[in-house]
Amino acid sequence: MSHTEFGQPLLTFPEADKSPLSIRAKALVFVDPRSRQLRAEMEALAPRSLPVLIKGETGTGKELLARHIHRESDRAGLFVSVNCGAISPTYADAELFGYSAGSHSGSASSRAGWFGSANGGTLYLDEIGDLPLPIQQKLLAALENHEVTRVGAQQPSPVDVRLVAATSIDLAQAVAAGKFNERLFHYLSEGRLELPALRERPGDILSLAEYFVGIYSARLNLPVSFISESAQQVLERHSWPGNTRELENIIHFALLVSSGEEILPEHLNLPSAPEPLADIERQIDALFSEGSGSALQGLKALLERSALRLAQQAG
Repeated sequence: MSHTEFGQPLLTFPEADKSPLSIRAKALVFVDPRSRQLRAEMEALAPRSLPVLIKGETGTGKELLARHIHRESDRAGLFVSVNCGAISPTYADAELFGYSAGSHSGSASSRAGWFGSANGGTLYLDEIGDLPLPIQQKLLAALENHEVTRVGAQQPSPVDVRLVAATSIDLAQAVAAGKFNERLFHYLSEGRLELPALRERPGDILSLAEYFVGIYSARLNLPVSFISESAQQVLERHSWPGNTRELENIIHFALLVSSGEEILPEHLNLPSAPEPLADIERQIDALFSEGSGSALQGLKALLERSALRLAQQAG
């Protein structure tokens, strides 16, 4: 029986925009109660114009949440995604706010910058904590005054931009350490969303796995495989340090190496999951019921086997 038969996933597909295929192909799959609560919080924030700050580990899918907020808003402009960690500090001002022709060597024409491109829409700043402090101050001024001044320009230009920012670090701690602008932090905190790690929303694991099976089966022109019961158990026991991104890559790999229509544990490229504690306890009880000599020998073997599996899981 398909896992999704126990609870229908809530799928929200991105619209046909200019975003990369890897983003367009993905959806929000919300089955776990924590994910459903997050969806309710997102949909309450989406129609409003206030900024949103998304906190979550790397690989949890923060940009998908940001795109969902944009789609559910009344913003007619584009969704513009910027990775702040990839912006050179030297050119951050020009990249974000634009520049005028002749403002620097090689600038034969003007450029609107990310703010200008997102005018009337949503600007998504991933890992906003990576922005240099002087740029954070100018960002705050642009958001509060609804205008930007391009590098080399004499007059500011009006902009209508909704900001959705994301971070994998604790910005409150960054503020305390003097590494993030306090006023910008409070500005962003009007609308805050916490995206739990995949291990904290286990109800999503198998539904996401099945969703990725469907996506990559179609992309690779393969028959849709089903995930065996034993493979499902391995997926559920894995700790998912890489979150949803790791799960997607694991399923993609499994489809490439599986020869039939069934995904087995050996196709997942994951270490064997450690035995559940309840199973170990039952084995210990059975060993001691056999007598002290064999019980001690069997217990030693059981502990060695369990330690090996835990080492494989950690490595």
